[in-house]
Amino acid sequence: MDERPGVRTIAIINQKGGCGKTTCSINLAASLSAKGKRTLLVDMDPQSHCAMGLAVPDAQIEKSIADMLRVGLDGSLAMSEVTWQIARNFDLAPSSITLAGMEAQLSTAPDKDRRLVQVLSTVQDQYDFCIVDCPPSIGLLTFNALRASDEVLIPVETGFFSMQGAVRQQQTIQMLARRAGHHVRFKVLATMYDVRTKLAREILSELKRHFDEELLPIVINFNSKLKEAASFGQPITEYDAASRGMQDFERLTEWLLTNPPPPAPAVVPQYEEPQQAVTAGAVTTASNPAMSRAAELVERARALSTRTAELSSRLASDDDVQAEGFSAPAPPTPGQQADGAPTPVTPPDSYEKKLAGLFGARHTSQGLLFIQPHGKAGNVAIAGDFNGWNPATTQLKRDENLGVWQTCVTVPPGRYRYRLVVDGQWVQDPYNSYVESNPFGELNNIVVVQ
Repeated sequence: MDERPGVRTIAIINQKGGCGKTTCSINLAASLSAKGKRTLLVDMDPQSHCAMGLAVPDAQIEKSIADMLRVGLDGSLAMSEVTWQIARNFDLAPSSITLAGMEAQLSTAPDKDRRLVQVLSTVQDQYDFCIVDCPPSIGLLTFNALRASDEVLIPVETGFFSMQGAVRQQQTIQMLARRAGHHVRFKVLATMYDVRTKLAREILSELKRHFDEELLPIVINFNSKLKEAASFGQPITEYDAASRGMQDFERLTEWLLTNPPPPAPAVVPQYEEPQQAVTAGAVTTASNPAMSRAAELVERARALSTRTAELSSRLASDDDVQAEGFSAPAPPTPGQQADGAPTPVTPPDSYEKKLAGLFGARHTSQGLLFIQPHGKAGNVAIAGDFNGWNPATTQLKRDENLGVWQTCVTVPPGRYRYRLVVDGQWVQDPYNSYVESNPFGELNNIVVVQ
């Protein structure tokens, strides 16, 4: 069931600061309202730049969106008590510094990622559009905005570091949406474009090549009038309606009005725990009815002990994934009784446990070593503090012989949080019991490098 409010909601998201995110939020909202669309601008950034850019005195903000998120639907506070009328058809739900502590306050609430959806549902008949200015980070506040949105705009400045950041931003947001079972339309918006510079032209060309149809056919040109308008606390619609900046936002508004997002298909959360059972190529009774249970256990024990010995040997000798202090378990070699029947052996559960003891994450002489069972996964990656939570940068390699996924990451001493990304699904590492809760109510794994 789609929980989004009836109002068309657009989240402006980018983890990188200085990309024109708040400028886009303010002026897109103002341009929509100038077209006669009842528009609400919600500031989800604790820095409260939207209020600053619209000349709303910080000292006079008694209630903010933080208060609305805190009370949710308990009826003790109405959106009308929070919003400021900026112009005709244009209201602002300002932020405040108290929003910075909201993630911690909501961390244990069962609806912690749906508070903004609930809040907007109370005013869905009052507005046509809602523009959400998100903080320059991916956390519970941004996740609330994502859950409430029909579409996401990612403003990308046409500067030196923009391209790589845009790719990572898109991947991160798409993964969050998949985890939530939430369908949104993603569009990249090139901002601060200076056609006079070769670098800007090359970056815009690269953005077109990489994002193709996901790149909006409109750019927001570098225009001093946009900065001047913000400094005077006015949207560009009021400060200089004849400026190039105004023309750019008019084109953006027209494109959005004539290109609404398609209806959201039914999507289910793509989240499940990874397979923890180690199927070591054993032949099951179901696949071979003639094999007795004892013979099956012998085969499983043999296969598991062989794999464990090979993996331990590899860990001790491979320069790329060298580990210290691990040796192969030595299970008894199965034989036969006088009547030719297999000698009863201990079930291979103990060998599986020994094999599983090699999985997870540990500090080695070469760095942080990650090993995961083979399973049926097509791709396994790691996202954590050490790679900016970008799984694209740390892929595990598949070893067909040992039946494992593995990688080694060089990091300085410290405490690191991480999660597995298995075929695009963010999951906890079941072989590392050192965990802590994250803002989404899930568990991050912890590994310490001395």
